[in-house]
Amino acid sequence: MSACVPTRTSDSPHTERVHPPHSPPRAPHRRFRVAGADVSASIAVFLIALPLSLGIALATGAPLQAGLVAAAVGGLVAGRLGGSPLQVSGPAAGLTVVTADLIHRYGWRTTCAITVLAGLVQLGLGCLRVARSALAVSPAIVHGMLAGIGVTIAVAQMHIVLGGSPQSAVLDNLRSLPAQLADLHPAAVAVSALTLILLLLWPRLPGRTGRLLRRVPAALVAVTGATATAVFAGLTQPRVELPSWSSHALAGLPEGPVLGLVAAVLTVTLVCSVQSLLGAVAVDKLIAARPGLTAQVSRSDLDRELLGQGATNVVSGALGGLPVAGVAVRSAANVQAGAVSRNSTMLHGVLVVVAALLMVPVLELIPLASLAALVMAVGIQMVSLHHIRTVTRHREVPVYAITTLGVVFLGVLEGVTLGIAVAVAVSMHRLARTRITHDEKEGVHHVHVRGQLTFLAVPRLSRALHHVPHGSCVVVELDGSFMDHAAYETLQDWQRTHTAQGGSVELTGRRAATGTDADADAGIGSGSGSGSEGVVPASSTVQPVNGTADSPLAGCRCRPWTPWRNHQCDAPPPEAPHGGPAAEHRAEPPNDPSDAEPDGRTSAVLPQVAESAVASGPARSAAASAPEPTEPSERVRQTDATGPGERTESIGAASAAAATGSGPSGRQLVRGISAFQRNTAPLVRGELARLAREGQQPSQLFLTCADSRLVTSMITSSGPGDLFVVRNVGNLVPPPGEESGDDSVAAAIEYAVDVLKVRSITVCGHSGCGAMQALFDAEPGGVQTPLKRWLRHGLSSLERMADPGRPWARLAGRAAADAVEQLCLTNVVEQLDHLRAYASVSRALRAGELELHGMFFHVGEAQAYLLSEAGEGRGEVFDHVGVADLSA
Repeated sequence: MSACVPTRTSDSPHTERVHPPHSPPRAPHRRFRVAGADVSASIAVFLIALPLSLGIALATGAPLQAGLVAAAVGGLVAGRLGGSPLQVSGPAAGLTVVTADLIHRYGWRTTCAITVLAGLVQLGLGCLRVARSALAVSPAIVHGMLAGIGVTIAVAQMHIVLGGSPQSAVLDNLRSLPAQLADLHPAAVAVSALTLILLLLWPRLPGRTGRLLRRVPAALVAVTGATATAVFAGLTQPRVELPSWSSHALAGLPEGPVLGLVAAVLTVTLVCSVQSLLGAVAVDKLIAARPGLTAQVSRSDLDRELLGQGATNVVSGALGGLPVAGVAVRSAANVQAGAVSRNSTMLHGVLVVVAALLMVPVLELIPLASLAALVMAVGIQMVSLHHIRTVTRHREVPVYAITTLGVVFLGVLEGVTLGIAVAVAVSMHRLARTRITHDEKEGVHHVHVRGQLTFLAVPRLSRALHHVPHGSCVVVELDGSFMDHAAYETLQDWQRTHTAQGGSVELTGRRAATGTDADADAGIGSGSGSGSEGVVPASSTVQPVNGTADSPLAGCRCRPWTPWRNHQCDAPPPEAPHGGPAAEHRAEPPNDPSDAEPDGRTSAVLPQVAESAVASGPARSAAASAPEPTEPSERVRQTDATGPGERTESIGAASAAAATGSGPSGRQLVRGISAFQRNTAPLVRGELARLAREGQQPSQLFLTCADSRLVTSMITSSGPGDLFVVRNVGNLVPPPGEESGDDSVAAAIEYAVDVLKVRSITVCGHSGCGAMQALFDAEPGGVQTPLKRWLRHGLSSLERMADPGRPWARLAGRAAADAVEQLCLTNVVEQLDHLRAYASVSRALRAGELELHGMFFHVGEAQAYLLSEAGEGRGEVFDHVGVADLSA
């Protein structure tokens, strides 16, 4: 039927709805639908939230119903209004110490009023859009705060586990612990021990049956098992008591000293806000690790999340509930259970309401010792060994330790304040601490600067440079990531003077040399952390030199490892006189930094890539950390700073090549080479010189496809000397000893294993592989072209995929998109088998000197997958590699 023919005739019995002219049509009525994944996820979260909410209420000394109120309000209000769709809010263990202290000082009704006021403050902060400022708090402070709260919770709940009652302060609990150990209550200890044993063993159940049973949350199993044992054994001990909802205490007017109430409101606001915002960021990382979910769930809006948390605390406090924040355990369970929208969070709140109204007789069977053991385990888990290793690696142990001790012995607000003060002191110490040494080796003077080069270090730098004799050869090693303007000018002036007196200067290290003409003549790179003129960063925009608009570099704005547009930067057609037609067809150069979104999401790619580059080597650190100029005048100064000698050689050659009439491809080649010589070569020259002297020592043999979309150095964050790369059509490894085999691949494998002594070999396939498509579509017989003769080495992959006795290789979380993608995955596994057949590889594997890795790179998703070792024998599984894996 033609699109122009109406689907209804004029005499249709249906009445046509007509909206007024010049007004938009009415939006169609949408039925409320809930995905099945959200229903199952909400049940999983509910089963975790129910016992934890009761346990946290018990730990704070609040009415147990307050935990249920907070869980229900957190699910319904924060789930509907919050900015993180999959984050689950409720009573959090991180608020236990704060709430318990408030209840002890001011009573329950005033504590509810403080919760309301804290929610109003959160609403105000959300309106001011300051949510991202909370992320400026050092992670060491946040982890230290949580660790201190965890210690406080564990020590307090230990008394209930042993059958006693906790004190109000940590020191009091520690002092009375020996007496409590001497007066044990066997029933409470037995119930607590059973709860802890189930919590520990349930996630470790082996086999297929264990995998099915582990879907039930361990917290629910532990509390249910302990409750059932206590009921059937007839143990007499304190149990949950839920008073009638008619006598439930609501918020009252705050009573107490004004300064104390203000401090309490600020403390609740700080802890709730920071924990919720950090939790939203963590949930975003979990969502990014699930393939396909990123397109369905938007990134967290932190300002909206703060507004949602504020509204939730206002409602929860008014209804007599505990303070609410985003909870990491429940949020992670929500994502892992397959939730796809905020409906799962809201449904979990509905289930809590139903349980609070209809399951009171069942809840009152739960022993208090079981809930105390559950909360004690949560508190112990808050002291994370992973966090301790992280802060140790970043040399922030003092910040973590002081914050933890401050929270334990002084309080949350006091501990966080101490942590911030220590963090600032540590940062100032690192900024001011600079070691400058001077020594002479074989007639060459070495001045080594370790640390940040600021104005505080200028006197010592000048003193060290003053001891360098005139006319001598000097190497200045800058081992730091920051140089301010005073240090930059001091170093630049001395370098210019020393060069004029007949000496030579070479600047190396993480920061390259200052950009003077003398430096350019000497072949010295440039780069500084100050962004002063004369600095040529690796990502600087190349502008026409001395007005030469015909230079191939003119108008090129492509930068390495930025949002890429296939380097379509060919020079626009020459402009016709008086604004002729040629001017109308001038194309805008792509990838302009000014096109970045207002929230900075596009520009955020650069720090991420710089962070990866820093981990790859000193030369790449300089390239990644160099600042990007913003002003056109600064760009011109940076271009001129290279020096006339180098500019004549590289740019002049490029202009000559362009003048010979080369096509677009030739101009692109010359432009790329010129950009490398100008921007990148000065930064990597020292590293390449070292590799030239010492020879290559790669740690990996990387065998991948010749596809132009696979940039091995980019997807592995590697650089010169890191990878020994072999590329061919289809990333094939011909079996050894095969007649008419390809010796080039075999020779590369033998050389890499026996001579270079690589420690790993990676076979990397990719999505949309043209070789696998040709192999899949090939028909037997016909003319044997070179391509067909080469692809015969992949026939075994086809046979492997067609073998019903072998399980298919698959991607974690989803099936292959089509048969060709399935062949790409199978081919990686098959080529690994071919590799094991090589004598050199087999020998190194037996000696434990070599590892084999399978890798699959999805081009469209920019997502890497690694073959999991656990999948062998049960079907090979390629697990995705995400941001969370970088911490390992």
